[in-house]
Amino acid sequence: MKKLAVIAFGGNALLRSGQKGTCEEQMQNVADTCQSLLPFLKQDYNLVIGHGNGPQVGNVLIQNAAGEQAGIPAMPMDVCGAETQGQIGYMIELGLNRVLVQEKIQRNVITLVTQVVVDKDDPMFQNPTKPVGPYYTKEQADAYAAETGAVYKEDPKGRGWRKVVASPKPVGIQNVDIVKRLADEGNIIVTVGGGGIPVIERDGIHYGVEAVIDKDLASAMTAIKIGADEFYILTDVPKVYINFRKENEKALDTITVAEAKQYLAEGHFTEGSMAPKIRAAVLFVEATGHEAIITEATKLGDPTCGTRIVK
Repeated sequence: MKKLAVIAFGGNALLRSGQKGTCEEQMQNVADTCQSLLPFLKQDYNLVIGHGNGPQVGNVLIQNAAGEQAGIPAMPMDVCGAETQGQIGYMIELGLNRVLVQEKIQRNVITLVTQVVVDKDDPMFQNPTKPVGPYYTKEQADAYAAETGAVYKEDPKGRGWRKVVASPKPVGIQNVDIVKRLADEGNIIVTVGGGGIPVIERDGIHYGVEAVIDKDLASAMTAIKIGADEFYILTDVPKVYINFRKENEKALDTITVAEAKQYLAEGHFTEGSMAPKIRAAVLFVEATGHEAIITEATKLGDPTCGTRIVK
């Protein structure tokens, strides 16, 4: 049996610090990241790819706000998420196609615009904290809040007021059985982009909601449900550190689930960065018994790469 790996692309797979976010920049970044998957392709792994979409969906929301001035109706966040899933999936397909052609490997690359079910009663809906979209003045934010019922909070760095949405936990992945079947047939599947399009379910019918799902958590859930042998989370550092950027910082090679939970409790990992990745890795390891690896894309060819979380 071929090994099945799920690889969650980090934000820097598409857009890197200091870049404007042009199509050319993002295409080159994606191409570089796809090139790093070559060791898996040469070893004939079956692959499923997840990815983030934070900067991209943020840009779409800003474009929506600008378009409203010209009378173009803004789209809700779930629709913007679907739009960016298609956009990024297309870029990944192009990047992987280049590698496959260069290496004379025959594989199909298929993007699935994926809905992810969340609980309508998730407590995060009562306390939205995830800032999205453009900055507004206090007066503008109050007006939008009165008009739409959305929640706006002041930016801690004093840049204005932004809309905030919930970040509920995923409870179901739509069409995940099809993802498994296609991957087992040797197709490379791009799914749960940006954590998936958040939907709630009522009487078997799905409704999109304004929310952001953590993409690493959604990728981990996908990995569990399709029976993945390995789970990789790509980020911008080669290993996970404790005491990061302090005099006594330490790179972690292999840690147990218990150690990972201890480091989380001690506050070694920040919420906007490494903490969600550690939680996603722990979720996968606890559910499957297989190891999860957090590393930089360029290190994937090294069999000792990254920080490995084991049971």
